[in-house]
Amino acid sequence: MPGLKWPSDPHLRRWMAFIDGENFTIRGQEVMAKRGIALSNPTRYLRDVFLWFPVSMGRTNIFTGAPITLQPVAIRSYYYTSVVGDDVRLAAVREQLWQLGFQPEVFKKDADRKRTKAVDIALTTDFLWNAFQDNYDVAVLFAGDGDYVPMVNAVKRLGKVVYVAFFYASGLSPALRLSADESFSIDDVFCDAWSPDTDGSELATPQ
Repeated sequence: MPGLKWPSDPHLRRWMAFIDGENFTIRGQEVMAKRGIALSNPTRYLRDVFLWFPVSMGRTNIFTGAPITLQPVAIRSYYYTSVVGDDVRLAAVREQLWQLGFQPEVFKKDADRKRTKAVDIALTTDFLWNAFQDNYDVAVLFAGDGDYVPMVNAVKRLGKVVYVAFFYASGLSPALRLSADESFSIDDVFCDAWSPDTDGSELATPQ
């Protein structure tokens, strides 16, 4: 993928990211609207479909101060979302996410629904499968739904470390936060990154 190097330092932990893109986008839109910050980058944002940091690629390590240091680049970063439309539109969204460095998992949904269970099922399956296959040491979960707590606990019982990163001001389940080994509030860092007065290079720190 353009601009991405394979991780090579054996002293840093292997990691994968799993982004519940439906929830992340909806909650991110809410946080940004409350702070009066416009989402105007079409390569990083499509209303109700996907949203990401305006500078960072999907596999880039944006975390600082974490007790377990991660490789600078994730082995893989999954982005799960859904879209209303035909196969052509789904393919276009997959292409946009792939260009950002994500493994795109895009599902079709009905126009009258905000979310689809296909996202939760696919994320849970990949999260657990990669843990059982020992494909990562640390899982970084961008989600706020308490339904993910059993999944997180199952992976921790395998000896894996789980970080949760989400918007504390909008929709983070207290149970999910407490189930993680470390949690990161991205409210300020995300809004600062999208602010026209900053360069978007801030990093997330543990809470």
